[in-house]
Amino acid sequence: MEMSGLAFASWVFICFCVSVDGYPSGKIREACTSMIPCHGTSPQPSPEHTITVNGTEFKPGDSIEVHLSGPDFEGFFIQARDAEHLDSPAVGSFTLGDRRLSQLLTCGRTKNSAVSHTSRAKKKYVKVYWIAPRSAPKRIQFLATVVKKYKTFWVKIPGPIVSQPNAQSPTTPLPATSEAVSTSHQVSYLSKPFNASGCGSMKFCVRNPSNCDPESASCFFLSFQQEKSSVFIEMSGPSEGYLAFALSHDQWMGGDDAYLCVNEDHHVHVSTAHLKGRSPPILDSQNALENVSWRLADGVLQCSFRRSIRLPAYKARFNLDASYYIFLADGEASEGGLIYKHRRQPLITNGVYDVTGLPQDLGGSRSPQLIKAHGALMFVAWITTVSIGVIVARFFKPVWSHSFLFGKEMWFQVHRMLMLTTVMLTSISFVLPFIYQGGWSQQAGFHPYLGCTVMTLTIFQPLMAGFRPSPHAPRRQLFNWFHWSTGTTARILAVVTMFLGMDLPALDLPDPWDTYTMIGFVAWHVGIDVLLEIHSYCLVRKVEVIEDDRVQILQSLTSAEAEGCLFKHIVLIIYVCGNIVFLLAFLTAINQI
Repeated sequence: MEMSGLAFASWVFICFCVSVDGYPSGKIREACTSMIPCHGTSPQPSPEHTITVNGTEFKPGDSIEVHLSGPDFEGFFIQARDAEHLDSPAVGSFTLGDRRLSQLLTCGRTKNSAVSHTSRAKKKYVKVYWIAPRSAPKRIQFLATVVKKYKTFWVKIPGPIVSQPNAQSPTTPLPATSEAVSTSHQVSYLSKPFNASGCGSMKFCVRNPSNCDPESASCFFLSFQQEKSSVFIEMSGPSEGYLAFALSHDQWMGGDDAYLCVNEDHHVHVSTAHLKGRSPPILDSQNALENVSWRLADGVLQCSFRRSIRLPAYKARFNLDASYYIFLADGEASEGGLIYKHRRQPLITNGVYDVTGLPQDLGGSRSPQLIKAHGALMFVAWITTVSIGVIVARFFKPVWSHSFLFGKEMWFQVHRMLMLTTVMLTSISFVLPFIYQGGWSQQAGFHPYLGCTVMTLTIFQPLMAGFRPSPHAPRRQLFNWFHWSTGTTARILAVVTMFLGMDLPALDLPDPWDTYTMIGFVAWHVGIDVLLEIHSYCLVRKVEVIEDDRVQILQSLTSAEAEGCLFKHIVLIIYVCGNIVFLLAFLTAINQI
C-alpha cells in the first residue's frame, strides 16, 4: 500500500513526538487518525491478513460480525469508516468477542469506536461486533492495521464494504476473502432512543445525572407509565454488558424484585430475577413480561417491556401499586449472558415511591448516606481543622504568645481546640463504614488499612500531648520531635487515604476532577507553608546584634515574628478562605453523587 509524501512526513513527525516503544498494551489512541503504529519503519506493501463480515447490508442498530484472520500476529487496530471518505473519523461502535484478546478504544468523540489488542501474545483470529449508529453513512468500509512483529506491519488493510438498504453499489469491488459473505440476520430493535417528554407529568422517571437527556450517551434513564392494569417500562444507559433495576423495601440489596436487560452475543435478553442478599440474581424460569423491545447503538443499551401491576401467579414479583426504593445498576456480562458484579454503586432513590402514583422526575444517589457522611466528615477534619491547627502552632506561637484565652496562650488554645475537633470528627467518621458494611470490607483495597493507621495516629497524638514535659525539661526536644513526626505522618497518610477513597465504588467522586482538586489542595497547603517559612526566615535575617565584633543570628524570634504579625494574619485569613473553598467543592460533589 503506497503512502503520499504528506502522510509519510506526518507519520515520521508523530513517531518522533510519541514514544517509539510501541503499544504492547494496545492503548494506541495516538494512532486513531492515521492508524499507523510508531515503530520507526515503513509499513509492508502486501497484506497477509483479511477482514471478513457476516453481512452486506445494515440498518441503524444492527450488529455486524467482523473477523480478522491470517498468519500469527501480535497487534491489531480495527475501525469502520465512511467508504467514500476513508480519512474521516471512525463510525459506529464495537463490542468484543473475547475480552482476553481485544479491548475497546474511543477515537474522537465516539465511544468504543475502535478495537485493539490487549497484549503481544500471538494470535491468528479475532472476532468483534460492529454496531451501526443512527446517523451512519450509506456505505461503511472496515479497515485494520496488523502488526506481525515490531518492524513488520500493515496499515489500513481494506475490508468489506457494507451498505444501508437501497444505497448505490460501491464504486470499487470488495476484496476477496477467505470466507463467503452472507446476508446479515435481521435484528429487532427500537427505532430511536427514549426521550424524557412526559417525565413528571405522564410518567414516573428516574434519571442519572439528574435531568439528563436519555438521548445522550451518558444518561441512565428509567421510566414507568401506567396504562390501565399494566405499566410500560423503559430503561437505557451506557453499558456493554447489562442494565438492571430493582424494587426494594429498604436501601440494602436482598429480597428485591429485579429486572435485567443483558447483552447476550449482541442480542438483548430481558428477564426478571430475585435478589437474595448480595448474591448474584436468581433468574426466573418463567417471564412475566410482555411487549419486549430492545436496541444496541452507539454504546447505549435500551430495553422496554410491559408488566401487569399485580402478578399473583408470580410470588417473587412485587405489586407495582406499592411504594419501594428503586435501584438502578449496570455492569459487564460475558458472551453467555453471565453477569458480573457492578463495578460502581447502584443508583438508589432517596425515598420510597409508588411508580403508579403521582408522576415524578427523580434523581438519586450512587453513594449511601453513611458513606457520604464518612467522606464529608473526613474532608472537614483533614482539609480544614487539622490544616489550620498545624499552621497556627507552627507560625503563630510568637505572634499570639502574649494573648490569652481561658487562662492559656491563645495559639495553644486554638491549636488544641482544632486538633480535638479533628480527633472527634475522625472518630465518628471512622465507625460509619463499619456500620454500613456490617464489618470489614474486602473490596476497598488499601483504603481501610491506611484509614485504621490514620485513626491510630490520630488517637495517639492527644494521648502523647497529655504527657508532654515542661518547656525547659531535657526531654522536651524529644517530645517535640515525636509530636511533629507523628502528626506529619498522620496528615500524609490521611491525604493518601482520601485519594484512594474518592474512587471507591461506594463514593466514586467525579474523575478526574477529584484527583486534580485534591492535588490543588495539597499544592495550596504546601505553598502557604513555604510562604510563611520564607517570611520567617527573612525576619530572622533582620535581627542581628553586635557582640565582640561578630554579627550573630538571635535564637529568640519573638520580636522578629511580632514585626510580621500583620502579614501573617492576612495570610492566615486567605488560607482559611482557600481551605473553605476546597471543602465546599468536595462537599458539593458528595451531595451530587
